[in-house]
Amino acid sequence: MVLGYRNRGSRANHVNRYRLRAGLRSFHPDAGERMLVLCGGGVAGPVSEAEVLSEYAHRRGFTGTILLDTQSRTTWENIQNAVPLIERAESVKIVSNSLHAEKGRAYLWRLRPDLAERLRRGADHRFGEIVLLKPVAALVGLRDLARLPPQ
Repeated sequence: MVLGYRNRGSRANHVNRYRLRAGLRSFHPDAGERMLVLCGGGVAGPVSEAEVLSEYAHRRGFTGTILLDTQSRTTWENIQNAVPLIERAESVKIVSNSLHAEKGRAYLWRLRPDLAERLRRGADHRFGEIVLLKPVAALVGLRDLARLPPQ
């Protein structure tokens, strides 16, 4: 599951390209069926983040199954709307920048602990990648995680 990021136009911005690449490299080499669940509505532009991510996945040569959540406007809605799309999955990987993905995993634990038991780490961290964005994303992510109410 790749969580989208605000995209103003109809082509994937830098953050969405990074997140989709991280999603693609998160597949286990021996995985049978490869399925991408792409999340995000049209928060900042006329085309949903999910559709922008899908177009980029096709340009990157992805040939597996793609399921879209084009309605969500928040991370909570991303996870909530993706639940019906991942119910049959053997394993689930939530991909974004590292702390945003952690927030998504925390939300899945709250919504559906039975599905959260299938969570596996995605490959969202790669040394030297998005170097300038990581410190800012880390600060925002830590703030957001600290604001999560206790279970």
